[in-house]
Amino acid sequence: MNAEACHIMKNGEVLNASDVNYPLFEGVLYGNKISTEKFSKRLSCSIKHLPLRVKFTYEFSTEKAIEAGIAKDPTLTIDGKIFLEGLLQAEEIEKAFRKLLCDSTHYNE
Repeated sequence: MNAEACHIMKNGEVLNASDVNYPLFEGVLYGNKISTEKFSKRLSCSIKHLPLRVKFTYEFSTEKAIEAGIAKDPTLTIDGKIFLEGLLQAEEIEKAFRKLLCDSTHYNE
C-alpha cells in the first residue's frame, strides 16, 4: 500500500486504478463539501485493500440529489443505486463493499 492510501478522494479519481482486473464500480457521493470529504477519506481507508475499483465523483447539487432520491447527507450511490447513507464508520463501509463484491461475483457467474 502506498502512503496516500487514506486520503480525500478527488473528483473523477479511480480507487485502485492500477488493478485493471478488479471489477469497476461507478460511485457518486452526494452531500455538502465537508461531509463528503470526510466520507471519501473513510471510503479510501476502508476499501483500498479490497479487490475492486471505484470511479468516484462528487455531486453537491441539492436539486440533483433530490432527483436521485437522496435523503441523507452524505449518500453514496454505486452504479446509480443508493448504496450507503450517512457518515458511516469505516468498518460499516468495508462490510457493505465486501457484500457488494460477494453479490456481484454471484451475479456474474
